[in-house]
Amino acid sequence: MALLDLLIGFVVSLLIGAFGIYVGARVIADRDDYEYAILTALVGAFVWWVVTGLFGLIPFVGGLVGAVLGLFAWVYVINARYPGGWGKAIGIGVVAWLAVWVVLVVLESFELIEASALGIPGL
Repeated sequence: MALLDLLIGFVVSLLIGAFGIYVGARVIADRDDYEYAILTALVGAFVWWVVTGLFGLIPFVGGLVGAVLGLFAWVYVINARYPGGWGKAIGIGVVAWLAVWVVLVVLESFELIEASALGIPGL
């Protein structure tokens, strides 16, 4: 049962993170493709996880360096997948973070989930 719970949590978290990226891409880059946002969230989460994990091994400053570089890598993934350059990629990331934050606050207020989303750093 724990494996099923883990799988359900992963899928729900991925879909919420992808929703944020979808909203950001829709608002900033006028892109309307949820499946594309799901893949972007999955790749972005993996890249963020690898970068923060590797740099997190550095004593004393690894956590901070890893977090900053992980965020940069996540925005890089968005920049690589959506048109418009770095400015729009940062805009998509900011809108995605805000959209996911709103969704998580609402869902958590109904005690449906704990606040986290795969594909959105810091949430």
